Amino acid sequence: YRREKGALVKDELRSAVAQRRRRLLVVTNETVASETLRQVICLTGRDTEVLVVAPALTSRVAFWSSADAQARRDAEKRLVLCLAALHACEVEARGTVGDANPLLAIEDALCEFPADEIVLATHPEGRSNWLARNIVTRARARFAQPVHHLIVDAASDSKPHQTTKSRTRGHLSRSRQSA
Repeated sequence: YRREKGALVKDELRSAVAQRRRRLLVVTNETVASETLRQVICLTGRDTEVLVVAPALTSRVAFWSSADAQARRDAEKRLVLCLAALHACEVEARGTVGDANPLLAIEDALCEFPADEIVLATHPEGRSNWLARNIVTRARARFAQPVHHLIVDAASDSKPHQTTKSRTRGHLSRSRQSA
């Protein structure tokens, strides 16, 4: 009887693990309300739980003076638009305004939302402060989860460039997805 009961418990645990939804942490700046980001997240399917973090983008002066109320309001407005679009395509998503530093925003979010993967959405190189500060590379070095980089170009928002790096395979691949 004990063996049978123990086997039953193990089977239940395996089933619970197999049924656990994938958890995706999305960290995005002004790109949060983009159609590209919405489409990519909607492709993850209904079996994915999503937390969208929109860092409150402030100037260095505003950050140090704690005058970031307007930046938080702006991030909240962008976040509301993104979440409404995700809910429209039946993605279970919630969101929060995060720290202006995207690495700290990720760290804070992971304390409450143990993500399986992280997506960083940025503007293209040349227009992205996060790329200029090597945020994607630094996130990959800092966090154990796979970090995927989605480049959102507002000029061609319907055709995203997605750059991903897998820690297990150790290679960098670029692919172009169409809407």
